[in-house]
Amino acid sequence: MSGRIPREFIDELLVRVDIVDLIDSHVPLKKTGNNFVARCPFHAEKTPSFSVNRKKQFFHCFGCGASGNAISFLMDFSHLDFVEAIEDLAGFVGVDVPRESTEYQPKQKKDDLNSLYALMDQVAAFYAEQLRTSDEGKKAVEYLKNRGVSGDCAGDFMLGYAPDEWKALASRFDQKLLLDAGLLVSKESGQPYDRFRGRIMFPIRDKRARIIGFGGRVLDDSLPKYLNSPETSLFHKGKEVYGLYELLEKNPKPQRILIVEGYMDVIALAQFGIHYAVAALGTAASQAHLDLLFRFSSELVFCFDGDKAGREAAWRAMESAFSSLKDGRQIRIMLLPQNHDPDSLVRKEGVDGFIGRMQTAETLSEYFFGHFSNELNLSEMEGRAQLVNKAKPYLEKLPESIFKEMMFARLKELSGWANLDVLENATTLAAKQDRKIARNRPQDGGRLSSARVAIALLVQNPRLAELIEQREIDWSGLEFSGATLFKNILQMIADKNPANAAVLMECYRDTAEEKPIKALALLDSQVADDKIEAVFCDSLDRLLTQARESALTGLLNKGKTEGLDAQEKELLRKMLTAKILVPNNRNS
Repeated sequence: MSGRIPREFIDELLVRVDIVDLIDSHVPLKKTGNNFVARCPFHAEKTPSFSVNRKKQFFHCFGCGASGNAISFLMDFSHLDFVEAIEDLAGFVGVDVPRESTEYQPKQKKDDLNSLYALMDQVAAFYAEQLRTSDEGKKAVEYLKNRGVSGDCAGDFMLGYAPDEWKALASRFDQKLLLDAGLLVSKESGQPYDRFRGRIMFPIRDKRARIIGFGGRVLDDSLPKYLNSPETSLFHKGKEVYGLYELLEKNPKPQRILIVEGYMDVIALAQFGIHYAVAALGTAASQAHLDLLFRFSSELVFCFDGDKAGREAAWRAMESAFSSLKDGRQIRIMLLPQNHDPDSLVRKEGVDGFIGRMQTAETLSEYFFGHFSNELNLSEMEGRAQLVNKAKPYLEKLPESIFKEMMFARLKELSGWANLDVLENATTLAAKQDRKIARNRPQDGGRLSSARVAIALLVQNPRLAELIEQREIDWSGLEFSGATLFKNILQMIADKNPANAAVLMECYRDTAEEKPIKALALLDSQVADDKIEAVFCDSLDRLLTQARESALTGLLNKGKTEGLDAQEKELLRKMLTAKILVPNNRNS
């Protein structure tokens, strides 16, 4: 269904769902004190470090650092994108997902997605009919038979043939829709013409069975051999793979997914009962491709030709692969023998031989370090130094996980460099230091700072913003650690009026503040529920007093040394007046 999901619905959904019930339906939880715990579903562990808090509607793993609200859990656990997670969460609660139709949907017919999907179905049927009945189609059928493609397989993949004509589609279907679907090419001078001509056609279906684009292959050696649909409102080649729908029809939870280079590779393997192959659409496999495939299987196998071009393609895949790997995910690299593609190899060695090669293909770690071992002389100090410099940027792309730690350990072993602090990236070190400070070295002689307590309580209880509004605080000149974030949170609460911490956290998804907001939501200030308002007000008063005193001292000192401008003099006057009217009797 087209249209954007209203933000109000997302907020209401987070209020209606109980994160404990949601997670317990996927991972059995056990109550411990105020929280519910389990062994983390996102990394292997023997003792439970995964905690769910009903009051905060928040989960956190103290082992791997995974955290978030109900939407975040579904995205991570079921490998869903944001919209799919909303749809699943709505299904769990038992409500339908509304869509905004008037503001976000273009009015013209060419932008009507439903009309585009209907057109794609009609065009696919036309191509299939041309394959079966036209004289030109008979040549295409002969080509497919020579490649070993059966009629049943051609039907499963909806194969067709585009006539070698300039206006085969343009004369039969709505030209505006054809242009919007990428099936016509528009010329500045003259009428538009069919993009696909004289080619075997491969409809590309998304995982919901909708045709979103086409790929076309010539029958001879002319170039380009393969031609894909351009980017359209339906088709985004960086996010879709060929054969995924057909794969899921055979097995929705395959043990592994094989990533091959072309349409015919997918179809040829399917002929031999290997129904778990997909192909990237005229581009290298991206992180979006891999994250999509990891939703359905925990093991991906890259299959490349064994020639120089294949080896280079395998290495280019490393960038996306490293960014997608989390604990529980595995990638293997399968390089084929020289002068073989998947079709020829499975015919030569048989299905068992092909599968055997796939099962024993190098793991990502073996392939990665083997590449450098072959390229560099690790018996020399210079070679080992190059190893660190070349491997380190890839390892830093890995998400925080046990696998990342083991990869760094392997790098240290091969390089002989024992200083972990040098190898770990600055972000990881900073994150570890922040956690260490938060847990083990609180400020103020063993207590959390007033600012930290006030901001954390505000994040965990957005309703506390009302107490700040009642005070009509003048923020002029007040600066303290966390002031920018504090003001940002207050503004967000004023704008969005979040009902709880989970809704507030959702407001910060994919923003620069998301990480500190999560950390504050997690912080245990050890305040009883009936004391929250009192502790918040006390912390706020201390914070404001300290900030005013600091600002006042700064202005007085500047006045003695440099002098103050008119604005600073007015601010100083206000602060001195406020200090006289409301003397500070707190021990700050």
